Amino acid sequence: MLKRGMNRSGAPVATGNGIRDVNRDLVLDMLRRHQPISRVEIANRSGLQRSTVSSIVEQLIAESWIREGSVLKTARGRRPTMLSMNEDLMILVADVRPSQAILAAVDLNGRFLERAMIPLIDDPKRGIEAIADGMSRLREHFPRKTCEGVGLSMPGRVDRTTQRLAFAPNLPWVGFDIQGTLQKKLKLQVELDNAANACMLSEIWFGRMDGVRDAVVVTISEGVGAAVLLNGALVEGVGGMAGEIGHVPVSTEGPKCACGQVGCFEIFASSRAAIRYFQEGATTRQAPSIQQLMNMEASGNVRAREALQKQAMAIGRGMRIVTAVLNPQTILFAGDITLRWEMISPIIEAEIAKGMLAGPPPRIAALPDGESARLRGAAALVLRRHVGFQRTL
Repeated sequence: MLKRGMNRSGAPVATGNGIRDVNRDLVLDMLRRHQPISRVEIANRSGLQRSTVSSIVEQLIAESWIREGSVLKTARGRRPTMLSMNEDLMILVADVRPSQAILAAVDLNGRFLERAMIPLIDDPKRGIEAIADGMSRLREHFPRKTCEGVGLSMPGRVDRTTQRLAFAPNLPWVGFDIQGTLQKKLKLQVELDNAANACMLSEIWFGRMDGVRDAVVVTISEGVGAAVLLNGALVEGVGGMAGEIGHVPVSTEGPKCACGQVGCFEIFASSRAAIRYFQEGATTRQAPSIQQLMNMEASGNVRAREALQKQAMAIGRGMRIVTAVLNPQTILFAGDITLRWEMISPIIEAEIAKGMLAGPPPRIAALPDGESARLRGAAALVLRRHVGFQRTL
């Protein structure tokens, strides 16, 4: 069975089949993790035949994924040539939010070459035009690099069939042809997915998922979403809707959610909830941003700390949805709360432990930089056209 990919012009190409696909992914993964590395060392680490490794390496060199570098000096015998990822390839990425987008150019090792921020408005056509203009400017700064494609991390769920937003209560772009419009403007293949899925892919491709086959990434920002890894496979569900824990009802009361229901988890656990808690009983109507609220807390503001503590308790209690249904080994958190993780994490951890049905609670950790995780995940969306890591670890 052929696995399909895309070349740089956007045309579909076959990338191999069966065992060769698995071996190709293994070689690329070994090289990415241990670069610079020789063909012999890849064979030793992977257990593949040297002839198999050499054949795959030559294919990856021909496709410009990797390149040969220095020759390693040895006491005797043939001197091996070291291999590394091709730093002349880059990917344009965007972390799209309801009011702004963070743009970046990223290389194949996940290093950021440059970042930029642009404001967005509700109109999708003008929003995509702004993203296209910003990416064009970024691309002009690196005339000697080849752009492999474009990846977008979105605040909503993407329909796998149409490649359009199917559900995004905080961004009124549902149904708009984001992919087609951006491809037409940039003349590059565009991939998009939910921000939580992007963060999970970032951890798989660039991060710390070695040996972890059951995990959940929870993103906390304007809304709440999740990505699910079960038995080493990313769970997407019919229409890409798996992971919308933010819209699971946890109460029959509370403010109305953007999805139209009352009592959704994100109403109590999102960044907007923390701001609302702070504003309750406030003498001023001017609400702070979540970053301002966290700066106030760090500076000793009692009301700000109480608001963030209330949010953290709501997050921890809501994790019973995750632990009872999925029983993950690890729960990773991304988004605004990671900025004050040392204060927030003990509260979340304690609430998760209280809510366990049986057994030890999962390990919890924060992604070091939620914004970077979403941007690297957007790059991984482009990379997964060519490798199979998104299907299984």
